[in-house]
Amino acid sequence: MSHSRRTLIRGARVLGGEPRDVLIDGETVAGVGTGLPADGAEVVDAGGLVLLPGLVDLHTHLREPGREDSETVLTGTRAAAAGGFTAVHAMANTFPVADTAGVVEQVWRLGRESGYCDVQPVGAVTVGLEGKQLAELGAMHDSAAGVVVFSDDGKCVDDAVIMRRALEYVKAFDGVIAQHAQEPRLTEGAQMNEGVVSAELGLAGWPAVAEESIIARDVLLAAHVGSRVHVCHLSTAGSVELVRWAKSKGWQVTAEVTPHHLLLTDDLVRSYDPVYKVNPPLRTEADVLALREALADGTIDCVATDHAPHPHEDKDCEWGAAAMGMIGLETALSVVQHTMVDTGLLDWAGVADRMSARPAAIGRLAGQGRPVAPGEPANLTLLDPAHRAVVDPAGFASRSRNSPYRGRELPGRVTHTFLRGRATVKDGELA
Repeated sequence: MSHSRRTLIRGARVLGGEPRDVLIDGETVAGVGTGLPADGAEVVDAGGLVLLPGLVDLHTHLREPGREDSETVLTGTRAAAAGGFTAVHAMANTFPVADTAGVVEQVWRLGRESGYCDVQPVGAVTVGLEGKQLAELGAMHDSAAGVVVFSDDGKCVDDAVIMRRALEYVKAFDGVIAQHAQEPRLTEGAQMNEGVVSAELGLAGWPAVAEESIIARDVLLAAHVGSRVHVCHLSTAGSVELVRWAKSKGWQVTAEVTPHHLLLTDDLVRSYDPVYKVNPPLRTEADVLALREALADGTIDCVATDHAPHPHEDKDCEWGAAAMGMIGLETALSVVQHTMVDTGLLDWAGVADRMSARPAAIGRLAGQGRPVAPGEPANLTLLDPAHRAVVDPAGFASRSRNSPYRGRELPGRVTHTFLRGRATVKDGELA
């Protein structure tokens, strides 16, 4: 990857504001102003481009170890950099499960070796994601990886006693339990959102209450324990109201929404294309609008991709046999621009807050999500908001191609990504 000790970004709209020059010296931002001298620095002409702090994803599936046919830490972090991310949280549902200090350290070291973005492992809450016995939470936290976020994502910690114990345990080091809210008894055999479309198609429905009932329980448990709970991939209007209520009480509750739940609806399932099969399922237009409003008003803290790569044989099959999940790292910023910025719900400063500052704060990532200001780490993303293109996953850096946006025109293009001053993406290409 290219490395220039000094880089001058000329005329970028910092957080969408007035054009400014930003000087990078080594790993830090050395100056922000107008008419800054180049003094031998490599100059990036950023006229018309928006400069954001490097994006942070709280919810990425990198699949390594065990499912390298879907993704590896290297290919996943290359995809992240291409999408403007400088840090990702790698979920624990690998093979073996990241439920020990040894496995999380392996993922962390692979991330450091890749060099495309920081990789912060997420530890499993329970041994083997089986929901029966707490994993080595303390040992994972005390490891070189310094795990702070724990999740059985892909499965719900449905046992209330286990969930309470996990919340109590991580409170000692200000950790957070990130819950995949899905009551398993209410979703046995479920294939899509329960509603008009599922009734018409004859597919087993996935009721909103399966998500909402777990969220209601967990925010009450978090309040009882005085600990932090984070709700993964919120997908219903009812879930929004529960999180809004919990926050009004002052409880330590945060939540995320995926790009696909901000844009896509269950009407797409009429095609029976398994690319639209995801957990939680695509919901109704009313849910989508509620999620957008909640992200705009801050009830939902952040956007998280839930990047879930799968090999083609797990998706190119009949609906019932297909795996659940979509890739999303390389299109996340474009979808957020389309659904939130171009609709007037968020400005670019709001995007920086929801896609960088807040996820970094929830994950306790020092050096990420920082302001674009002198003395701060030079983790930066340059975006061309005027660019429009039809999505073609064949050109993605990810090892998988299961994008729900194939053939859809989306705005915005990441032109440059800087990780501590080093260009990981340059002129739209991986460096």
